[in-house]
Amino acid sequence: MSADVRQVADGTYLVHGGNTNWVILTDGDAVTLVDTGYPGDRRALLDSLAAVGSSPEAVAAVLITHAHNDHLGSAEFLRATHGTPVLLHEAEVPHARRDYLQQVSVGTVLRNAWRPGVLPWMRHVLRTGGTEQHPVTAPAAFPADGALDLPGRPVPVHTPGHTDGHCVYHLPDAGVVISGDALVSGHAISRIEGPQLLPDLFHHDRTRAIASLDVVAGLEGDLLLPGHGPLHQGPVKDAADLARERAL
Repeated sequence: MSADVRQVADGTYLVHGGNTNWVILTDGDAVTLVDTGYPGDRRALLDSLAAVGSSPEAVAAVLITHAHNDHLGSAEFLRATHGTPVLLHEAEVPHARRDYLQQVSVGTVLRNAWRPGVLPWMRHVLRTGGTEQHPVTAPAAFPADGALDLPGRPVPVHTPGHTDGHCVYHLPDAGVVISGDALVSGHAISRIEGPQLLPDLFHHDRTRAIASLDVVAGLEGDLLLPGHGPLHQGPVKDAADLARERAL
């Protein structure tokens, strides 16, 4: 699979991988990588870095929205091979180490196999290593408050529910919110297009996930870069409000 790299703002690139997106933030030769796709997306991930004139060696840090397999895929590879720091919210650090797992179980997926889109999605998950575990040996928590001293100056914002330590990343100057799985614009098993929560089976705590939409709604921006689905243009508040309406 080749990388689908799209520049959405100055120094900001949304990459569509195998059903999961990641984001590249550039500052000269250095980059910040937000999420890494499935394990099987590694070639596309490396190609996407090359497409923006960068390389794995130039990645200043990997920021993880949450430690599900389809977002954590190549984080440990980059850490072990290139010494790249892997940073998350403090509540997500043990999840990235796989001290525990807050992810939909195989049994739950099989019980939902009758739903439209689930079987093709399951085949894709298996092909891209989505059932493999690639724990990060030494993940680290980023500072609790304010912009990170990294390319793009992303501001982590805790949005628990999908997992306990899920974070979105806000780029205030660019009007961008990198929303991970707190707010998406589509999914392989969703019949809805546009802003939405993921289907219920994917959330560790759906009630908290809905509550976190209020947090996302409070972030200024008009470009939403989701973990799944296409770029969404328009006020982030409106997108979060629509997702809440659809979830209730």
